[in-house]
Amino acid sequence: MRKMVFGRRFKKNTKQRKALFKSLMGALISYEKIKTTEAKAKAIKAEIEKYVTKAKKGDQAKYYLLQHLDGKMVDKLVGDIAPRFIGRPGGYTRILKLGKRLKDNADMVLIEWVEGPIKTQNSKLKVQNEDKKKEEKEEKTKAEAAVKTDKKEKKVKKDYKNEKADKTDKKK
Repeated sequence: MRKMVFGRRFKKNTKQRKALFKSLMGALISYEKIKTTEAKAKAIKAEIEKYVTKAKKGDQAKYYLLQHLDGKMVDKLVGDIAPRFIGRPGGYTRILKLGKRLKDNADMVLIEWVEGPIKTQNSKLKVQNEDKKKEEKEEKTKAEAAVKTDKKEKKVKKDYKNEKADKTDKKK
C-alpha cells in the first residue's frame, strides 16, 4: 500500500532516498551528464529543473540552494549552468535511452543538460590565462629546482675542499 508517498521510493527510507537524489544531482551538476537508470533519472529531473529555475534568479537564490546542495555545486549551478538557460522557460535536461544493463536488465539512460557549455571570448581568455599561469608556475619550479641543485653542488664542493684541507693538515 502506497500511503500517500509522492514520487518513487526505490525500496529506501526517506533519508537514503534524499541522499541518493542529492548525490545524483551533484554528479549531474559536476560532470554535466551521468549514466543511470531510467527511474532514477526521471525522479531527479523535476527537482534539478526547479533548482535551475531558482538559480536563474541569481545570488538571492543561493541561500535556498545551499539548503539542498553543497557549496561548490551551488556555485557551479549559479555561475556556469543557469546562465545557459536565460532565454529558456523550462526543459533544461534531456534523457537519452542507452539500452538495458546486462547485470539486472535495468533500462539505462544518459541524463544531460540541453545546452552545452557557453564558448565565449571571455571563456577563451580565461583558458589562455590559466595556461599562462601554469607555464609560469612550471618555470618557477624549474628555476627553484636549478637553484637548489646549484646550492647542493656548491655545498658538495665546499665539503670536498674541507676534506682535502683536513687531509693535508693531518699529513703535516
